[in-house]
Amino acid sequence: MTTSQTPPRRITQRRIAELAGVSQATVSLVLNDKADGDARIPEETRERVLKVLRETGYVADPAARRLAGVGNKILGVFTYEPAFPTESQDFYAPLLSGIEQAAENLGCDLLLFTSAPVVNGTRRLLHEHNRLRLADGCLLLGVEMDHAELERLVADGFPFVAVGRRDVEGVPYVAIDYTSGTARLVGEAWELGHRRFAFLHVDSRGESVLDRRAGVLDELARRGGDAAVADLVAIPSLGDDLERDWAAIRSSGATVVVVETAEWAERLHGFAERDGVDVPRDLGMIVLSEPGRAGGRVEFTRLSPPRTELAAAATSLLARMLDPDDEVGEAELRQTLPCPTLEGTTLVAPAASGTPAASVAPAAPEASA
Repeated sequence: MTTSQTPPRRITQRRIAELAGVSQATVSLVLNDKADGDARIPEETRERVLKVLRETGYVADPAARRLAGVGNKILGVFTYEPAFPTESQDFYAPLLSGIEQAAENLGCDLLLFTSAPVVNGTRRLLHEHNRLRLADGCLLLGVEMDHAELERLVADGFPFVAVGRRDVEGVPYVAIDYTSGTARLVGEAWELGHRRFAFLHVDSRGESVLDRRAGVLDELARRGGDAAVADLVAIPSLGDDLERDWAAIRSSGATVVVVETAEWAERLHGFAERDGVDVPRDLGMIVLSEPGRAGGRVEFTRLSPPRTELAAAATSLLARMLDPDDEVGEAELRQTLPCPTLEGTTLVAPAASGTPAASVAPAAPEASA
């Protein structure tokens, strides 16, 4: 036997009005909680409409509510780099976790924008088919963001918060003070007697990368003047040839290396073990990030940026900006969280020779099978 399946009738405001015995305008006022002045609704009528809404499971069209100037408690999330590939998960996981926790506490839903086209290797938020305004506001994440898009969002008046400091006028953000945290670790190394520093850093113009770099350069300048900065061996890297980077570190004569990412530091530590370089006696290591979710086998002396708290604070700020009853002060639109450091086990006073990391010849490469 065959049966004809008719799609269920979509519940509209007109249908709600028919079932409740009121006008469609009354249903709209109840939904949007806008009954005042000349549009007062008797409590009995309001309850009758609400009862029908509950019984039918009616869900308002978010786009229509946005056009009516009513919020949906939907927060958009956009990442300038893909969030879910394996190589991105350690970067985005704590941020997305913080956003989710804060949104749940605020009673908001999240909308992840994924249809952005890639232009010159970077995702674009403001393309012709973007659905940005389905959300009440948006959280922006990424190492590097398009400054022109940020300027346009500011000019359009669309509510958004950047996760991380941004050098664009008028952009609300919550950031981490990477500069002070990095300077603190470099200062500790100087106090222990280190004078020859290598710095393996991400080859990027992202603000968080620049802030870490400023922490290294500013603290060396403060401690040893221009000569200390000139002695720094800076090694920009994409992380695609760490063997080459390790060779540059060893030939630099550095007694301590500052490494931007924990993933790179783990690899370098393995090279050191292979080549007979003792960390930290022969070569100190300072790391400017936390290890990934799987943890690490080495307890590095490092920054411990509160990235989950960072994202949660950005979410709370966006919710406050969207609340018509909350007046967010100008100073509150740009917040910076302190960046703790962890002592770890990879930084001690340098060996007496001053350049021990370069004193051991690199191991000969193994013959390929």
